[in-house]
Amino acid sequence: MTNNSISDVAAFVQVVESGSFTAAAGRLKLSKSVVSKHVSRLEDRLGARLLNRTTRRLSLTEVGRVFYERSRRGIAELAEAEAEVSRLQEAPRGRLKLNVPMTFGILHIAPAIPDFLARHPELTVDMELDDRRLDLIEEGFDVAVRISRLPDSSLVARRLGTCRHAVCASPAYLERRGTPRTPGDLARHDVLTYRYQSSADHWHFVDPEGNGVSVPVRGRVTMNNGLALREALLAGVGIARSATFVVGPDIRAGRVVELLPGYRSEPVSIYALYPERRHLSPKVRAFVDFMADRMAEPGIMV
Repeated sequence: MTNNSISDVAAFVQVVESGSFTAAAGRLKLSKSVVSKHVSRLEDRLGARLLNRTTRRLSLTEVGRVFYERSRRGIAELAEAEAEVSRLQEAPRGRLKLNVPMTFGILHIAPAIPDFLARHPELTVDMELDDRRLDLIEEGFDVAVRISRLPDSSLVARRLGTCRHAVCASPAYLERRGTPRTPGDLARHDVLTYRYQSSADHWHFVDPEGNGVSVPVRGRVTMNNGLALREALLAGVGIARSATFVVGPDIRAGRVVELLPGYRSEPVSIYALYPERRHLSPKVRAFVDFMADRMAEPGIMV
């Protein structure tokens, strides 16, 4: 239905409820001739007379009465829908559908949800944890969290924080296999690889002079989850390059040893991604602002 069609129907309903073209024109803040044009155009499009017009009064035809009853309900529904949108735009309400990485979601987002909901009691959260790259719009998500260097350019990206990686191994593994001193030494070791990491079979570093170093790696274990990979790391299966938000506590407690001092992996950013919209919904804005503030707190990301 076009804008003209809706305007024609709205004018017709107002004429019936006002009892005259003159009264309807006053309520719609239009001239009487414009209101009459709306109704005439509607009748022409339907191919039916809706109103009986005399110099004294207006009355509905039989088809006009049927059309009026349906149209009145439709106009009321549109008005209610518009009011509902206005209410939703005033404060965060409704269901917020999130897509987040599995490990980061478990360790950092899930623990934050109770506080987020306490601040916004009219919101509900539907959170899907998945490390695969999904189509945010096609899958119907409001917000996705991604740990990436290059987020999808078709989406709005707001940086929430930085993810640092550490190369580490358990003391038991190092006692059994020795300690690598340079990235090149990794060729003689078993590594634990994360399936969704780009170029998982080559690890990239920046040496103390600022030069890029790329080394091939191999291993007997590949996994698609950071927490599962951590279990293999703690068990001494191999050397891992893991996010410090996963293994930071293990490094501080001595359960694993950080390797290759002086060689660093380029950090990657953590983004909140959402479809580009002219009017950002309050529920999306509330979540993105909340996570940005939370991740800026000291000690949240290590």
